[in-house]
Amino acid sequence: MRIFDQIDPGNIERRERELWLLAIAVIAILAGGVALLMYFRIFAHAFVLTGSSVRTAFFAFCVLATLLIAYLMDRHIVVRHLRQQLTEALERNVALRHQAGADVLAALPGFNDFQDRIAMEFLRAANAREPLSVVVVLILPSAVVSGTAEAVSAFGDAGNALKRRLRPEDSIFLIGSGAFVILLPGVSLAEARQSASRLEEGLLDASGASNRFTSELQVINYPQHYHTVREIEAAVGCLVPEGSDGRPEQSAVATAATYTPRALSAIEKST
Repeated sequence: MRIFDQIDPGNIERRERELWLLAIAVIAILAGGVALLMYFRIFAHAFVLTGSSVRTAFFAFCVLATLLIAYLMDRHIVVRHLRQQLTEALERNVALRHQAGADVLAALPGFNDFQDRIAMEFLRAANAREPLSVVVVLILPSAVVSGTAEAVSAFGDAGNALKRRLRPEDSIFLIGSGAFVILLPGVSLAEARQSASRLEEGLLDASGASNRFTSELQVINYPQHYHTVREIEAAVGCLVPEGSDGRPEQSAVATAATYTPRALSAIEKST
């Protein structure tokens, strides 16, 4: 029996159709066989069975068998039509969810905007002698989600989860495929780590029960780790994964390569 129970999920529709055809064919064969036997019994010896009730019963049996087969075929068509409608509705909902995720990502500012904003925030922090923290968030989709349209939806949900836990003065940027940067003006290193913990909790909720993605968060702080804007940009640039769709510009990557050893050592100390 285990041999017959091994069904490929991709062939469920075909197997169901074959089962329906088999059931209708078996019912039709049995009904036809019984009707054939009854026919010879009734009409071949009509002189013995002279009552009209026997012939009426025979024709009633034939009509009922025909109606039963027609009913099964009609139910099969109705169920198949309803299933097709449900499948189309599910596909529409999935497409809308993917589009919503893409819209969220498209609305986020990119790496160039991040460079402009961090220059202003750094100047303000340096003049006011206040700290400035940057949180780099990397979203790593699971093997099931990676490379599919669901990855875009997962990135969009992650972006929404991050935005809901930010202060009004904080800023979020999309610098790569699944790579976000968050600016936290006036936040010390300890406070930034606490904020990163809250952000990670939000990402865990957005991942869902199926664990669509995991996250990695790195905290960069001025003046604890770096003392210039170029160094902060370099540290952020070297954290963006290779082959990312939103990879920073080549000039930024070249600058990051200059400071890569220092950047990585400082980030490892911060975590």
